[in-house]
Amino acid sequence: MAQINAYLMFNGNCREVMTFYKECFGGELTMLPVGDSPMKDQWPAAMQDHILHAMLVKDGLVLSASDVSQQEGKPEKGNMLCLSLNCQTEEELHTCFKNLSAGGTVTRPIHDFFAGKIAALTDKFGFDWIFHYGKDGE
Repeated sequence: MAQINAYLMFNGNCREVMTFYKECFGGELTMLPVGDSPMKDQWPAAMQDHILHAMLVKDGLVLSASDVSQQEGKPEKGNMLCLSLNCQTEEELHTCFKNLSAGGTVTRPIHDFFAGKIAALTDKFGFDWIFHYGKDGE
């Protein structure tokens, strides 16, 4: 079964915030800057130091974050949190995405990226979702 986790969106201070959360909770923190990712050529020079994906893991805690929003516009209070659905199979990703998109708005259709498949939508109740299926829960 898929796992739902909080995914925080920032506007350039993801590294600072996630480092603080690591100090608070402990655990293992991994951060992938845009400039170190296979997607670096898709972003301007000013974004290269921003965090594409960060993940703090400790026991049952999984907290993910990024400076790169799946939404239009910049993160601000009210849209800085979305739900991340990490699927166990590609079929589960397609089924959950189809079901949750009913009456909602697809912001990123399911597509391949360097760590598997990813997609995003806003459901009919206004909640933002990121969907992921890929290797090692990245």
